[in-house]
Amino acid sequence: MDQTYGLFKEEIFSGKKPILFLDEIHRIPGWEKFVRTLHELKEAKIIISGSTSNIISDKLATILTGRHLDIFVTPLDFREFLLFKGIKLEDELQIIANKTEIKRALKEFLEFGGFPGVVLGKRKKEILLGYFSDILNRDIVEKHKVKEIAKLRSMAVFYLSNIGKLISYNKIGIWLEENVSTVSKFSRYFEEVYLLYFLKRFSFKVKEQEKSQRKVYSFDIGLANALGFRFLENYARLFENLVLLELLRKDLEVFYWMDNYQHEVDFVVKEGLKIKQLIQVCYDISDYDTKKREIKALLKASLELKCSNLLVITEDKEDEEKIKGRKIKYIPLWKFLLGSNRI
Repeated sequence: MDQTYGLFKEEIFSGKKPILFLDEIHRIPGWEKFVRTLHELKEAKIIISGSTSNIISDKLATILTGRHLDIFVTPLDFREFLLFKGIKLEDELQIIANKTEIKRALKEFLEFGGFPGVVLGKRKKEILLGYFSDILNRDIVEKHKVKEIAKLRSMAVFYLSNIGKLISYNKIGIWLEENVSTVSKFSRYFEEVYLLYFLKRFSFKVKEQEKSQRKVYSFDIGLANALGFRFLENYARLFENLVLLELLRKDLEVFYWMDNYQHEVDFVVKEGLKIKQLIQVCYDISDYDTKKREIKALLKASLELKCSNLLVITEDKEDEEKIKGRKIKYIPLWKFLLGSNRI
């Protein structure tokens, strides 16, 4: 690395202080010493990027304590996706004027996700499958020296085919004929490389939170659709996944809620010791039985968690109503993703 940098300084760069972009540098042994030397000599401004959550940050925490800034970059959010599609929304009037185009774009966003290369590319599914293969082989198998590659892949596909559902390490272990320890380890790898996110159940008791089942989501729903998730049949779960990603982008502390009678609220937004908002995602709120079930759970959670900020995210319904003394706000998914909701 020193030789390459020296050649760069001699033959290419002629300024005083270069800006170095080092992508996936963790694959090169001893990279951290090179970075530390440049930093201490004030030779260059350094930007390091990588596709795993701890390889870079753990190393930097050791060698550059207090002298680095971590930035988490996600796939495109919906507003960014629209910009890539040439739809600029600078105010509320433009949002209203472009409503039809926005809703049409949302269908594509729900199917193919927000990876820039996929948004701009033509062979979208092939690109997504290539990303999936790279994530497994380069970011997990190579790093962790995984030998059970077929089982690793099967587990990843299983998770991506069941987004929004509760998962059990015991049941997955039986299915894969693998012990719970391995299932837990593989699951941790998936979260580490930003393939999957495992949402905890809300409880005021930390021990109970850790012991409860978690719900699995994809960091990019395009991957779920590319790997066998039935797009049209699971539209509602894709809605739910997009809402979670938007909440995570806002750096909010998020859980799901479920009582002993299986009444469930999709998202509990917590700030410090206070519950800030309860969110139910319901694609088709027009069905009487569905609405009754979803609202019943929302009201139960509202009473138990002492939270009156209640939101239902729907396909197209926008309204407010009072039920049993509690005000419930309804908002379409596309408006929520464009920032119309204020937590």
